[in-house]
Amino acid sequence: MILINLLPYREEKRKRRKNAFFAGLVLAALVGAALVLAAYALLQYLTSEQQRRNQYLGQEIGLLEVQIKDIANLRAEIESLKSRQRAVEDLQTDRNTPVHLLNELARHVPEGIYLTGIRQDNKIVTVSGIAQTNERVSEFLRNTSRSSEWLDKPELVEIKVANLSTSSRDQKRLFDFSLRVSIKAPAVEAAGTAASGPATAKTP
Repeated sequence: MILINLLPYREEKRKRRKNAFFAGLVLAALVGAALVLAAYALLQYLTSEQQRRNQYLGQEIGLLEVQIKDIANLRAEIESLKSRQRAVEDLQTDRNTPVHLLNELARHVPEGIYLTGIRQDNKIVTVSGIAQTNERVSEFLRNTSRSSEWLDKPELVEIKVANLSTSSRDQKRLFDFSLRVSIKAPAVEAAGTAASGPATAKTP
């Protein structure tokens, strides 16, 4: 027996193809929307992570800035304390300097020289006096330059004849002189001052 299909199979086939095409479009649209949503979610996640990292870095940078500021303040305080310590040491040395200066002059002034004036300007001392001879002044300069622990670089400023009358009949020929000398602190004294500090320094 022969069966003959009299239904419009071409229209049915075209309809199936059309339905399959629209189903493919809907599926592609759904897949595209899912991909877009996934990409957007990933972008949002990466953005939030980067913002979190930026916030963390900002907090750490703020802490470091505070620490750097504290370190700078500590350095400033240390420098201030060092400058105060140096000022106290300088005051201690300056307080003892006149005593050492007078002791050194008393030790190194030879016989035949009489000091009439001592003037100090910072580390420079100007000494004036009367000498019996020029050789006495030279000896004074040699003593100061060679064997003094506190006096250094003696320099003769002026020497001139000064006639002093001891009586109406007797007259002596003397010499007025002035010299400059620098004050130095001996190495032992400086080391002792630095080691002991202002609190333990002894006053002569």
